[in-house]
Amino acid sequence: MNTNENAKKYIYTIILISITLSGFAQMPVFKRYYIADIPGLAWLAQFYVTHIIHYISAFALIGFTMFLLFNFFLNRHKRNKITGFAYFRISIIAGLIASGVLMVIKNLPKVFFNHNIIIVLDIVHLSLCMLLIFVTIYSLIKQKES
Repeated sequence: MNTNENAKKYIYTIILISITLSGFAQMPVFKRYYIADIPGLAWLAQFYVTHIIHYISAFALIGFTMFLLFNFFLNRHKRNKITGFAYFRISIIAGLIASGVLMVIKNLPKVFFNHNIIIVLDIVHLSLCMLLIFVTIYSLIKQKES
């Protein structure tokens, strides 16, 4: 694997960790279970700090996804085919981006969503996040086996 591929994996890992950590931190999980009381982790209980980190990480994820998408289409003749498992991961990330964008829109002033839609959006977004975590762990385990 060349250094370009290593850099892409490193960037993706950093984005995935920061967006997941900040997303879960927006729920009172870290404060409730005293994780934020560990020295150096108090910022995890600060909603607005984690909210801004989540938005910055989401922006980075969208930008990185667009970079990879354009890179794939511009260099399509040099690339291998995408596996079914990769399509599954791509669809999860696309669902996360779509549900995340809808959640940002619902937070705008003078934009009102039905409360049932908000609940469904929250559940879909959290479910896709958990699914991406499990799929990523699975792919890491399969990668170590081969």
